[in-house]
Amino acid sequence: MSQTLARPSEAPHASSGAAAKPFFSARNMHAYYGESYIVQGVSFDIRHGEILALLGRNGAGKTSTLRTIARAGTPELKQGEIWLDGEALHDMQAYQAARAGVQLVPEDRRIIPGLTVEENLKLARIEPPVGWDLDRIYSHFPRLAERRNQEGTTMSGGEQQMLAVARALAREVKLLLLDEPYEGLAPVIVQEIEKILEEIKEIGITTILVEQNAIAALHLADRAIILDMGEVVFDGSAREIIDNADLRMEYLAV
Repeated sequence: MSQTLARPSEAPHASSGAAAKPFFSARNMHAYYGESYIVQGVSFDIRHGEILALLGRNGAGKTSTLRTIARAGTPELKQGEIWLDGEALHDMQAYQAARAGVQLVPEDRRIIPGLTVEENLKLARIEPPVGWDLDRIYSHFPRLAERRNQEGTTMSGGEQQMLAVARALAREVKLLLLDEPYEGLAPVIVQEIEKILEEIKEIGITTILVEQNAIAALHLADRAIILDMGEVVFDGSAREIIDNADLRMEYLAV
């Protein structure tokens, strides 16, 4: 089984001297929650405009890897480098990474209580405005346009997910980090979220997607990383995983 896996150093995507410099690069990331060693030497590159599915079983380190990239404070990065469009994210705090274009949509969405949909979106924008304006957001998210004056936390889970994604797009986005965007949503709402993510893909926004619904994530993604116990055990095309039932069963149980 192991012979089918592409280690990061062996992966066809890995950059060479003649290859273009990757848009995003994680190099030998080691991150900890206190004494717990969570992200164990994770390395991968992403080209501009690619969608990367970050997959693995529960506890594999997927969310921790996203939070490390977003410089969320926990887990703590103790070794390694993170580069985005020539900027050293590993030297930044969370607010600096956000201003550099890293936008994290967390699993819990973090809609601000007491604010309407539109107020949540306006609060996300910075001066001078560089992200999507309200007209563009509402054209891609018609449900949010209908509920612009509704308090965000009173909407359904799917509508809150749409708001969380739209809020990220209201700022400059160089790298969009999506943590379990389909979690707990009805199938009809999942289809709407998928449509929105397809539109984001067509626009060319570089994205890392963590999703337990591995098959849905793989059909959206260009490439995939599989984590196991905090380490990369596969780095290759999404199609390779779709076509390899043994690989899916061993690391994803699907």
